[in-house]
Amino acid sequence: MLHAVGLGRRLPAGGDRPARWIWRGLDLDLHPGESLAVTGPSGTGKTLLLRALAGLDPLDEGTVYLEGRPQAAWAAPLYRARVLYVAQRPALFDGTVADNLARPFTLAVRRGRAGARGKEGGWNGEARPGGRQGRAFAPGMALAARIGWGEGRSRVVEPGFDRERALELLAALGRDAGFLQQPVTALSGGEAQITALVRALLVEPQVLLLDEPTASLDPATARAAEALVARWREAGGGRACIWTSHDRDQLRRVAHREVALAPAGGPLRRGGL
Repeated sequence: MLHAVGLGRRLPAGGDRPARWIWRGLDLDLHPGESLAVTGPSGTGKTLLLRALAGLDPLDEGTVYLEGRPQAAWAAPLYRARVLYVAQRPALFDGTVADNLARPFTLAVRRGRAGARGKEGGWNGEARPGGRQGRAFAPGMALAARIGWGEGRSRVVEPGFDRERALELLAALGRDAGFLQQPVTALSGGEAQITALVRALLVEPQVLLLDEPTASLDPATARAAEALVARWREAGGGRACIWTSHDRDQLRRVAHREVALAPAGGPLRRGGL
């Protein structure tokens, strides 16, 4: 599904700091139905790797393949519709939560022009959301288990999004219908993460690249988010995901195996968690 060969990322020299490789000669395979953990100390380039796999950051060496085709051979909007990066600090647009959930469905790639080229007003980048820390909610774990993908349910693709599905996902994460009308400027960091995760699940990519997606959530809501991602992945169609997290217990719950990045471009470690 997603195959990376000989990836290298080099930081340029600056001040008294010499140029250095963060990682080099990195090979990675993500198989259909798999959940992979990318681990390593701070500074080993976990976020840079996920962003490169998503086609958001350049590589100095190597090639990423999706379905056997080099990343460069895909129209960027189509590739990013299939391989979706979810940042720890999500990029949210001005407006309400509903506006942000509907935004992907305004793009040409989701209106049937899959080969469209050009800048699509990217919404899967990285920005720091404002707002304060909100109160914790008890998420609906049982509801998460009942939400299905790929079961023939109707979806509103144009001009909006599937509001019913959005409400189901939000309910599983402890948010009611009123959350859709919340202005993004009032969201806490955790609520911004909820919005970004629901948005990603609504567009149903083939690959999710999850960069600390629950770092600002309370433990119960984080578990509900894990359940939703697992349900999405297990729904079929060859979906797969990559997680990063500083919570080792979480990675043991969500991933089948790990690729551990080493400091200063050292050798990778691969295996089970």
